[in-house]
Amino acid sequence: MGGHRARQSTLRRRATVSGIGVHSGLEVSVTLHPAEADTGVTFVRTNAGEGRDCEIPANYRHVHATDLCTAVGMEGITVATVEHLMAALSALDIDNAMVEIDGPEVPVMDGSAGAFIEAVDHAGTAGLDAPVRYIKVIKPVRIQMGESFAEFVPYDGRRIEVEIDFANPLVGRQKFSTDIDQAIFRRDISRARTFGFLADVEQLLARGFARGASLENAVVIGEDRVINPEGLRFSDEFVRHKVLDAVGDLALAGAPILGCYRSYRGGHKLNFKALEALLADRTAWKTVEAPMRREVGHADLPAAAAAVAFGPDAS
Repeated sequence: MGGHRARQSTLRRRATVSGIGVHSGLEVSVTLHPAEADTGVTFVRTNAGEGRDCEIPANYRHVHATDLCTAVGMEGITVATVEHLMAALSALDIDNAMVEIDGPEVPVMDGSAGAFIEAVDHAGTAGLDAPVRYIKVIKPVRIQMGESFAEFVPYDGRRIEVEIDFANPLVGRQKFSTDIDQAIFRRDISRARTFGFLADVEQLLARGFARGASLENAVVIGEDRVINPEGLRFSDEFVRHKVLDAVGDLALAGAPILGCYRSYRGGHKLNFKALEALLADRTAWKTVEAPMRREVGHADLPAAAAAVAFGPDAS
């Protein structure tokens, strides 16, 4: 894993991303702003009715829905499809950010986290004078939902292992296991797009979902072929996207998780329920900090140079 980051970080400047919400079909603009240490990621929903702004912490306690996407909300105001943006912020080690959004759903862009990676790169990152606090898994926690299951197990690093099993032979059974760091996320996960089945489209539309979905922002699977003319970005793009979703959903823990997360036939609901189960069991995890180096000239060492030994446990 190469050492745990010592200092929290935020964005150096603002960056804006605009596009269509995959479910709402509405044009939405998102502006990422720097934020102070220990504030985490907060959505600020503008145009929320009566001209008021609503602050919604990007935290599992405020998860409002997990049908086809993850939504957070407070006081009747929600922001949907937060997972791809949250995955990018989490994987790129952005601990604190204010996300200003003028609609009810984060834009889907091309169905991956690519545009959000670009936005963070455009904004740049800035170190903050506060230690990163990690949630360290110290014993296994497992949940089962029908044929699906998910578990957290102790692991020295951030690791995700996802297996999917679809009846459709174009998807079938796929497994992807990886440690999560900036380089791996950029290369192997960030560009994997959301996917759906052509046979489900009418039903989704009837339920108010997928109004903005198109071949521009999703991999669409027909009876015997992928409909998108350009094909797949990876031979196993489907399971890689499920890994992307898991990174984003687990980012709602409020701190990076040191541990391995495994899921079988999962989705947003399973990810959320597993996270909830982990954090509800105070014997299953502890808060740890990587010591911050105070020597002159070491303030801006790369994260990997931070000492790997953890300081005293804080709870």
